Amino acid sequence: MTAAGRVRRSFEASIAAKQALLASEETSEQVARVAGTIARSLRGGGRVWLFGNGGSAADAQHIATELVGRFGSERRALPAEALTTNGPLLTALANDFGFDHVFARQLEAAARPGDVAIGISTSGRSENVLQALRVARELGLETVALAGGDGGALGEAAAECILVPVPDTPRVQECHILIGHVLCELVEEELA
Repeated sequence: MTAAGRVRRSFEASIAAKQALLASEETSEQVARVAGTIARSLRGGGRVWLFGNGGSAADAQHIATELVGRFGSERRALPAEALTTNGPLLTALANDFGFDHVFARQLEAAARPGDVAIGISTSGRSENVLQALRVARELGLETVALAGGDGGALGEAAAECILVPVPDTPRVQECHILIGHVLCELVEEELA
C-alpha cells in the first residue's frame, strides 16, 4: 500500500469512529447532559477538574485551556484545571503515595462538592484515573469519564461514562477531543 493509501485508511478509520458516536442517540444525549452538569456547576461557583495519562493528559490540558481561555466566543474565563501540569507535585505524590494516587490527592486538596471531575482513559483501566473518580464521588463531585473500547472499570467509577465504542487508541483519542470540543461549545452556549 502506498503512503497516500495508508493516509486514506487512517482518515477512513477516524471517520468510522466518529460515525459510531453519531449513530448512538444515547451518546448524544449523554454529552448534552454532561454539558448541562458542567454549566450548572460553573454557574454555582464550581470548578472543572480534568485528568488522564499520556495523550489523555494532553486532552485534559486541551479541554481545560478551552474553558479557561475561550472556545468559540468571547466570555469570562471559566474555572477549569488539568491535574497533569505540576511536575514537582506529580513526582512527589508518585514517590510518596504511589502513582495510583497522583490525581486523587490533588482532588482531596482542592476540590469541593458540586465541582465536576472528568477522568479520561482510552482503555478505561488507568488505576490513577479510577482512584481519582472514586475519591471525587466520596467528596461529592459530579463525576464524568471519557473511555474507549468496552469502557473498562470507568463505567462504574463515574456517574456518566461517555464511551467511544472502538478498540483503537488513536481513534478513541480523536473522538475524546471531539467530545471535549462539543462539551466546551455547549457550555459556552448555556452560560452565554
